[in-house]
Amino acid sequence: MPLLEVHNLSMRYTTLRGIVKALEGVSFDVNEGETLAVVGETGSGKSTLAKAIVRVLEENAKIVSGEIIFEGVDILKLSEEEFRRNYRWVKIAMVPQGSMNSLNPVLKIMDQMIEPLILRGVPRLDAIKIAGEALESVGLTRDVLTKYPHQLSGGMKQRVIIAMAIQAKPKLVILDEPTSALDVMTQANIMNLLKRLRREFKLSYIFITHDLALASELADKVLVLYAGKVAEFGSADLIYSEPKHPYTQGLMSSIPTLREDKKLSFIPGEVPSLINPPSGCRFHPRCPYAMDICRREEPPLITLDNDHKVACWLYSK
Repeated sequence: MPLLEVHNLSMRYTTLRGIVKALEGVSFDVNEGETLAVVGETGSGKSTLAKAIVRVLEENAKIVSGEIIFEGVDILKLSEEEFRRNYRWVKIAMVPQGSMNSLNPVLKIMDQMIEPLILRGVPRLDAIKIAGEALESVGLTRDVLTKYPHQLSGGMKQRVIIAMAIQAKPKLVILDEPTSALDVMTQANIMNLLKRLRREFKLSYIFITHDLALASELADKVLVLYAGKVAEFGSADLIYSEPKHPYTQGLMSSIPTLREDKKLSFIPGEVPSLINPPSGCRFHPRCPYAMDICRREEPPLITLDNDHKVACWLYSK
């Protein structure tokens, strides 16, 4: 049984301009020890999906349908108190986007790390010990506990946030753009750290990024989102070697490689407004293969060989 199963998840934001259809019928699964990369352009719904799983939604956000099943339990049906006590930062942790800036500048690292542990009833001395061990597991020394965020480099702050995510030994860690705003060398070090932690603690990851090349470092499966809908889902080997959806093909064509000399291309246009998305397939205004049916009807999610799924009329029988 998968560790996490998401079935037909749909989510809306209420704004002054109208209802934003942020997610529409999103389905996927993550097995224990696996890494799922969620990729797509800005505005595709990646961060919204992460917030839905850990239930940290804005006041104007609402899940209108679907299930999020973790270890056989639909966590959307749990009370906020039960989810906070038994799941959030316990079994499911998250490294948010721009996480380096989420540390409180006027509190020492120790106070910020032990707070969620103490709220769960862990004695203070035990919480400090757990926090110190977590810092050591990400390659930092325990004296970081006594420092303020401004005394740390960007890479060190990112490691602190990762340590906070893993200190309760969760089963699933959601990483939302964990290497953004870092230089290339620090980015590589963080990726190597994530690989080691996955191996040592048998973690499952949901790795959210717009960088397909970076995603290939960790991914076992890839979920491609476009305008709040699933464009393609399958094993990383298949997605990278044989992308089926025209959107995924466009993303792959934009990645430079060292092994071959290829002409890079780009996808014209931009992600559509989710207040008033296009009829039919949401990608059809930008798709080089668009047909009449693409403009009229939404494509179903078609299962190809090896459980490779694609939402495109090109593969409909």
